[in-house]
Amino acid sequence: MSILEAIMLICFGAAWPFSIIKSIKSKSTNGKSLLFLIVLILGYISGIANKLLNNNDIVLYLYILNLIMVSTDALLWVRNKRYELQAINY
Repeated sequence: MSILEAIMLICFGAAWPFSIIKSIKSKSTNGKSLLFLIVLILGYISGIANKLLNNNDIVLYLYILNLIMVSTDALLWVRNKRYELQAINY
């Protein structure tokens, strides 16, 4: 297991619950970029693929957890964008 890789993923992952809560409460896309979230999703998918192909260890689960959190935030971005567009149309 790569302890430094695990620490990196834990540090990155620590921020996502706060971002998700903010997205839920604000119902806004302000300060968020869907393109940025998609790039992160692709990065985590690449990390997962690397673990599966080369070095399958427990760190894989940290990649999966982070992927789930970033994907959740991306889905909330889509939801919030719909809210914003509906507000403009009224």
